[in-house]
Amino acid sequence: MNLSTTIHKPKEGRKPKVNWARIEEADHFANTVKQFRQGKLDADLFRRFRLQHGAYGTRMTDDYAMVRVKLPAGEVYPHQLERLATLSEQYSIGSAHVSTRQNVQLHWVILEDVSEIMRNLAEVGLTSREACGNAVRNVMCSPLAGVCNAEEFDVTPYAIATAKFFLRNPLNQSLPRKFKFNFTCCEKHGMARMVDVGLIPQIKIINGKEQRGFKVFLGGGLGNKSFVGHQLEDWTPEEDLLYTSIATIRIFDRLGDRKNMARNRMRYLVDEMGWEKFQNLVLKERALVRMTQSAIVKLSIDQNPQKIEPHVRISGFDGKSIPDGFSRWRKGNTFAQKQAGYYSVSITLEAGDVTASQLRAIADISREFSAEGYARTGFVQDIYLRWVAESDLPRLYSKLLEIGLANPGSLTMVHPIGCSGTTSCNLALTNSHRLAKEIQRKFIELKLDEDEDLREASIKISGCPNSCGQHEIATLGFFGGGGRAGKDMYPIYQMSLGGRSDGDTMLGLTLLRIPAKRVIPATLKLIEIFKANKKQGDDFKSWIHKVVTGHADSAVKSLDDIKKILLPFTEAPSIEADKDFYADYGSDSHYHARTGKGECAA
Repeated sequence: MNLSTTIHKPKEGRKPKVNWARIEEADHFANTVKQFRQGKLDADLFRRFRLQHGAYGTRMTDDYAMVRVKLPAGEVYPHQLERLATLSEQYSIGSAHVSTRQNVQLHWVILEDVSEIMRNLAEVGLTSREACGNAVRNVMCSPLAGVCNAEEFDVTPYAIATAKFFLRNPLNQSLPRKFKFNFTCCEKHGMARMVDVGLIPQIKIINGKEQRGFKVFLGGGLGNKSFVGHQLEDWTPEEDLLYTSIATIRIFDRLGDRKNMARNRMRYLVDEMGWEKFQNLVLKERALVRMTQSAIVKLSIDQNPQKIEPHVRISGFDGKSIPDGFSRWRKGNTFAQKQAGYYSVSITLEAGDVTASQLRAIADISREFSAEGYARTGFVQDIYLRWVAESDLPRLYSKLLEIGLANPGSLTMVHPIGCSGTTSCNLALTNSHRLAKEIQRKFIELKLDEDEDLREASIKISGCPNSCGQHEIATLGFFGGGGRAGKDMYPIYQMSLGGRSDGDTMLGLTLLRIPAKRVIPATLKLIEIFKANKKQGDDFKSWIHKVVTGHADSAVKSLDDIKKILLPFTEAPSIEADKDFYADYGSDSHYHARTGKGECAA
């Protein structure tokens, strides 16, 4: 394919196959808010209702909410992006936030305006229903499903079908706690072992014919205490996918702990019961489900995959006018699809933030450059454009430059995850959101995205121990807290090493507590240690793995060795010597560890 031609879809873009909305829910929400304001509805009952409809509490106030918009499998269409842009301007702060679970969040929405957002979302087929609360949350699917070279088949239709089946389903309207599904294309591009139900596609040859099925993992999850999931059986045929899901939810619904909010996720039930006993219960329950419901309960799987019908036009690039920085951006932001000549592009967002004008521009870009005509949200607070012709990459980069979204390194360590932190969360102790941005800006400045040794590693940051920033499955993980020097407090992060979510999934091991304003220099020091100790074939991720598992063949062999080197970064100066040390990122005032009431288990 030469540079003179390119491929794109018609300007209008594609229309979604599924309408997730019900317009009447907006009116119901508005009426319920009125009852609550008039004192006719108990506050706890209203909180549960609000969460079930996707409106989460906002830090230290009852008058505002965060509206979480569900995007099953991460799919979002151009006209939906444009509607989200308008809503962020009219009712939010002029920007939106892409989460690690493929949702889009609108922050600081006046409670009375939530129903207006719901009504506007319904007009474009979107919903916030069950994006929060004790139900099946947004069903995730790898943004590379369907284009990944390592996948055995595309799981996207199965993820969409699962989302359709459980949305508003009486089976999951009052679970002991939230429940999460994650479909992934392969071991590398997902977190199958870190959710309640994780699924990896697997083909098995039976009687000479290929049969689709899954590796199913149950009982994983991140939080104040995290667990890695267990594989249910060697292979689960596709016809058992729904029965397995229903059986697992029914077991959790019956036996989950509804009294102890700190331990009522399914992973605690699996841990307390023991895996073998839980596994046997699920298999027996599945047999009952199959016998009693198989005739009427089915997954509605779309068996007609979307046809990509390319159109040819003149690119406008002659090979000499490619913008500066293109090669660097292409190296760290694009993924070669299994379909020859096409690429998936990860658009770098700073800690998931995207402005209204950028959302509109992404809508136009997805129409113009994606042959499938829409975008997908990813697992690391980014947005993917898939089916982009290789010849169109320079022009796409130029468009992203114009809107400030051409930062390099989206698929490398320089693109950290940072939860919302103290910008909006009641439970946060630190501004993890801003720290992630500071790291990204500094590492791009240092051109660390061009270092092949750092490409596969990850940095993930949470504002508290609850792991919304997924810190426990990061090469370098951080969660926020408070430190004290005399009577003065300062923001601090617990640092962990060696977490990962691939086929060798493991939780990171605790290292030491690093003050917030020392996280960046301590991280750079750790990279320096790696460079001085690595052996042939080591990259940063693999070297850290060797250290935490006791297999390092270098002067630095253990966590204790690293801890001794980084210990000077933990020392706190006096407030007179360094006033900035005692303020969190994004604040010029003295740090205080203030929290409100969390709603994850409301």
